[in-house]
Amino acid sequence: MAGRRDWTRDTLADGVRNGDRRALARAITLVENGDPLAYDLVSDVYPATGHAYAIGLTGPPGVGKSSLVSALIRLVRERDTTVGVVSVDPSSPFTQGALLGDRIRLSDHFLDPGVFIRSMGTRGHLGGLAEATLQALLILDAARKDIVFLETVGTGQSEVEVIGIADTVLLVLMPGSGDSVQALKAGIMEIPDVIAINKSDHPAAKTMLNEVRSILTLGGDREWKPAIVLTEATRGEGVPELWEKIEAHRAYLEESGQLEERRARNLAGEVFSVASARAKRHLESVVRDDPELRRLLDEVQSRQLDPLSAVREILEKVFHIGSDPDSPGT
Repeated sequence: MAGRRDWTRDTLADGVRNGDRRALARAITLVENGDPLAYDLVSDVYPATGHAYAIGLTGPPGVGKSSLVSALIRLVRERDTTVGVVSVDPSSPFTQGALLGDRIRLSDHFLDPGVFIRSMGTRGHLGGLAEATLQALLILDAARKDIVFLETVGTGQSEVEVIGIADTVLLVLMPGSGDSVQALKAGIMEIPDVIAINKSDHPAAKTMLNEVRSILTLGGDREWKPAIVLTEATRGEGVPELWEKIEAHRAYLEESGQLEERRARNLAGEVFSVASARAKRHLESVVRDDPELRRLLDEVQSRQLDPLSAVREILEKVFHIGSDPDSPGT
């Protein structure tokens, strides 16, 4: 196998398809760094994707998401299921790397050849975090991982975008947490397919279970009713039941034909999301370097030009949108 400095596009693609751990590590590093080789690599291995089932975990910080992932890995590995994990962590202000490293609570699985775990720092991915995560998911998918867990650091906009590429979304909450209550109020309940209330031995666990049930009834009729499971991840309690609900959701998607629909919608949404993010960065760069376009912004700020007129002029000059009278941009 190629050494650290000897990877080529072909050997790296072959290594990924063969599930070589060094190739996977190198490939995801390229993705994180936005290296042009990463795009070529994902293009090469993309035809081999479509095998992995992606489970996105979200929830406020500190509710035990990593402990729950670890317990789920232990459970599915007993069935000889291969696993990939992409954990999105806050970044260190010093190294710019993932602040929590490879998640201490997942350390039990580091030496398992059937498990590949990678943390990705949020630095450098403003507007593009979901893009990097999607590429990492596709690489693990091409490596024939059966299950890929996508774990986010919280429930903000970027985290919601990340789990937007998952097949099943698991929301993890914890009783007695103000953050969990805020998550409920923020409409996050519209996102999950399965809900885990972790730390089930907490005195307020059953109270929160009833609160979550009440909130779900306000969401109107949904064909799939999100299941709610009480868990204690550190002891593995409720984890088999949680996995049963995840498998039930997968079976529902497959039997109803919605799995392919969801994947198609997620991928299309990701294409538009990435295109929008890149167009925004290009637009900002052009406006910054063009005195005439900067003048338009100055006129908006001084109330000489209204914002939509400025938008029309900028789009016409940068993207040639709106120059046609029949264009939607006019």
